[in-house]
Amino acid sequence: MSTPSIFMQRCLELALLGMGDVAPNPMVGCIIVYNGVIIGEGYHQKFGGPHAEVNAINSVRHPELLLQSTLYVSLEPCAHYGKTPPCTDLIIEHQIPRVVIGTVDPFVPVAGKGIERMRKAGIEVKVGLLEAECRQLNRRFFTFHEKKRPYILLKWAQTLDGFIDTDRTETLHPTWITNSLAKRLVHKQRSEESAILIGTNTAEFDNPALTVREWAGNQPIRLVIDRTGRLKFSLHLFDNKILSWVFTEIETPDSENLKYITLDFDRNILPQLLSELYKRDILSVIVEGGSKLLNSFLESDLWDEAFVYTGNQFFGRGVAAPNISGETLANEMLDDCRLHVIRNKSEQK
Repeated sequence: MSTPSIFMQRCLELALLGMGDVAPNPMVGCIIVYNGVIIGEGYHQKFGGPHAEVNAINSVRHPELLLQSTLYVSLEPCAHYGKTPPCTDLIIEHQIPRVVIGTVDPFVPVAGKGIERMRKAGIEVKVGLLEAECRQLNRRFFTFHEKKRPYILLKWAQTLDGFIDTDRTETLHPTWITNSLAKRLVHKQRSEESAILIGTNTAEFDNPALTVREWAGNQPIRLVIDRTGRLKFSLHLFDNKILSWVFTEIETPDSENLKYITLDFDRNILPQLLSELYKRDILSVIVEGGSKLLNSFLESDLWDEAFVYTGNQFFGRGVAAPNISGETLANEMLDDCRLHVIRNKSEQK
């Protein structure tokens, strides 16, 4: 038997199809129901493209049925002109009599205005169906607009005895900790986030490409902290293949696919860095740096989720893994590697 909750769950399933392609917009799914049967559905497929409500309405084969249908949508329909016209206007134009919304949009130009406009037009609007699930789906979007910063995901690999690296005074090259399955999962995650951040030492010692190679998807913006400009242009970060941003204290002109952003390194740079990313519409950041950078986010309590990969080996000594606590979201085996996903409890208050 079809119920409103099942219909909203379908909206969430559709919305998830936009993962990695719609930021800094939210993922949104929408269905249209007539006499308990879904007659149209759509989701926000690409940033700048039609919204979920538009795609759902356009998918209905018999538009006359809209006059007796209910529209379900995971996020409040927009009421402003952005990349596309307001979805509320389209809903009103088609005289859809009932709208069920998962959660209110936190974006100030919307934030209840879409609901108000539809109600004034005589539409019956219900809000809050599976609200927690709808917020969880778009936790990056809600964090961005409510906390005025990107959603922060920490990621590192550690050995069974708790080290993330060897002593680089003895071993100059990076030591592989996890397996190929974990590597593919890391690249999948990169394709779903807006940017990826490392520190100077990681860039210099590991020379990572920070690209999506083991998965099909978008490339995140590469971010690196280089206070004094000591990094060499021979590094992968400066290959001009993908957009890279350098946070530094030295005024430097931008070049092709390379942008410099100055910070005041005499003060705590993390709030400054996150503020700069917020101003540039970066919805989420994976922090893949070394111990110093990871611990700085943990100590400042500026993180939302952590992905800790534990490989099947021992180093005996080296650089200790960060000490982290929080709510476990997942704990699973990837062949001989374990993935532990942790949520920051303090950020949920």
